[in-house]
Amino acid sequence: MRISRHKPEDCACIRPSEITAEATYLNRRDVLKAAVATGLITSASGSIQAANSQSLVTVKNPSFSVSDKPNAYDEITNYNNFYEFGTSKEDPAQHSGAFKPKPWSVKIGGECEVKGSFTLEDILKPHSLEERIYRFRCVEAWSMVIPWVGFPLKDLLGRFKPTSKAKYVAFKTIMRPSEMPGQRFHTLDWPYVEGLRMDEATHPLSLMAVGLYGKTLPNQNGAPLRLVVPWKYGFKNIKSIVEINFVEKQPPSSWNIANPDEYGFYSNVNPTVDHPRWSQARERRIGASAGLFNARQETLMFNGYEAQVASLYKDMDLRRNF
Repeated sequence: MRISRHKPEDCACIRPSEITAEATYLNRRDVLKAAVATGLITSASGSIQAANSQSLVTVKNPSFSVSDKPNAYDEITNYNNFYEFGTSKEDPAQHSGAFKPKPWSVKIGGECEVKGSFTLEDILKPHSLEERIYRFRCVEAWSMVIPWVGFPLKDLLGRFKPTSKAKYVAFKTIMRPSEMPGQRFHTLDWPYVEGLRMDEATHPLSLMAVGLYGKTLPNQNGAPLRLVVPWKYGFKNIKSIVEINFVEKQPPSSWNIANPDEYGFYSNVNPTVDHPRWSQARERRIGASAGLFNARQETLMFNGYEAQVASLYKDMDLRRNF
């Protein structure tokens, strides 16, 4: 597998030639399957990560769950983006074994009354964990359905008593090049940062996830703490969070820094606004029933959550504020 090597002065976005073609990926997956069948490979890194995941006590929340059939655990944990471990979809599972999600702490600051550094146990203690089955769409026009485990982001943010100056919430991923090999190269401006408007962050759909399929998050999926905002493209869902700040002005976000013409701050799933290099009108749901990808289907506005979130953007030009 190849990790992209960009010089700092280069454009930080990924070139079309660096995106794995679907046919190439399918062929690579067939080769790996054949290797396992013949004994050349005894286990995959994703399987090791799955074995290390611990069970969580959860309550299913039907109010926020879609009726779509969830993707298999193996699909979710072996085909995903986490550029801190490499740019190929298989890299996170293969290169995240050395990452240590424990112990963990999160720094809270900015325009709030309660500030400081809090352990993961501090963060989790007051919350009961919910399982919510969410649609999850990537900007490269593929999607999954994932049973995330977590708690409402608004419940966490409220504990720190944001002031009236807090208009946005800014998030930051951990910086550990020794454990995250992708950070050794200038693919993006590390560490990864993201942000939400306050009304987006406190919307009932926004989730602070700590697991999936009733187990703690594997390293490759953002252990131990990540954001899930299901009506936005996947890159907004920042992983391995170590810092949360309440800010007055719109915070930077990594892909918007890398290429603002292709990746807007809002990044809402919108079939009427194409990525400059491909259409967003249709998508392919990952699923074993058709090899890797199912047939293309229509992309839903706001990823199918239009009824719940459209009011957040009622006075905005969504083609301009993409």
